[in-house]
Amino acid sequence: MRPSLMRSASQALRRRRSYSSASGQPERKVAILGAAGGIGQPLSLLMKLNPLVSSLSLYDIAGTPGVAADVSHINSPAQVKGFMGDDQLGEALEGSDIVIIPAGVPRKPGMTRDDLFNINAGIVKNLCTAIAKYCPNALVNMISNPVNSTVPIAAEVFKKAGTYDEKRLFGVTTLDVVRAKTFYAGKANVPVTDVNVPVVGGHAGITILPLFSQATPASNALSDEDIKALTKRTQDGGTEVVEAKAGKGSATLSMAYAGAVFANACLKGLNGVPDIVECSFVQSTVTELPFFASKVKLGKNGVEEVLGLGQLSDFEKEGLENLKGELKSSIEKGIKFANEN
Repeated sequence: MRPSLMRSASQALRRRRSYSSASGQPERKVAILGAAGGIGQPLSLLMKLNPLVSSLSLYDIAGTPGVAADVSHINSPAQVKGFMGDDQLGEALEGSDIVIIPAGVPRKPGMTRDDLFNINAGIVKNLCTAIAKYCPNALVNMISNPVNSTVPIAAEVFKKAGTYDEKRLFGVTTLDVVRAKTFYAGKANVPVTDVNVPVVGGHAGITILPLFSQATPASNALSDEDIKALTKRTQDGGTEVVEAKAGKGSATLSMAYAGAVFANACLKGLNGVPDIVECSFVQSTVTELPFFASKVKLGKNGVEEVLGLGQLSDFEKEGLENLKGELKSSIEKGIKFANEN
């Protein structure tokens, strides 16, 4: 980046921050658990650049002092501290408004999100036990896969601790929305920045259901086959990246971006900005399943309202029925793990 562009970016950040401070913007602490990992590092960078963040707490089992030192040199307002190991987890969490959890092992070629379950489920359970103790009122943004199971695990941990508030627990499905927007814009030949596509269901394979019939701006240029292909590509987006990286990683950069987008929406909601709506995997009565991803209105307490699915096409109705069995099984698997371990 040219020096002039870097100066412009930092000046814009400073202007936004001073304006926010003058208007009485509250101090906000964000903790990232798994900050030294493939998603955690770029996510830490993006959250450091967010002018709504005043304190950024970076935690991992190893490597965090280096990540924190590196990120802390960026000339944006957020104060950065790094924490490492179980004995520093409490301090990392205390006073957090939002806790983002990308901790765990990444997908590798041939792995499904379910293959990750036994390792990541244990990690999530331990981290959520600490959240219940040290920052029970924080909004929890779950990135660790399989999200369809890790969100129910977190809910059970919080219930046992007596701290569960369904308005404060989110499965981050924003990457599915990001992909759906990108792929739709490319196929419909419309500006990607103008596009919105709701994505509902869950966050793995066929449980990911993009509602292209509700995409804006609407396009008459897409055939039924185009919609099917776009749906399949959105569902298989993670696999596309894993295969392209040939065993050397998964979707870390785009996931970090999506995680930062969702965290920013949560911060705006906490700060009282009206009409903040994002898709997320939350406790829900939209279907008969106890957790489901749909559009959610965010506010000062987290979930302000879980919005319905709206009008679905026949293809989407079929997709909705087809995903329920797998999603139900994943949710039950998470609940069972939390209660047996």
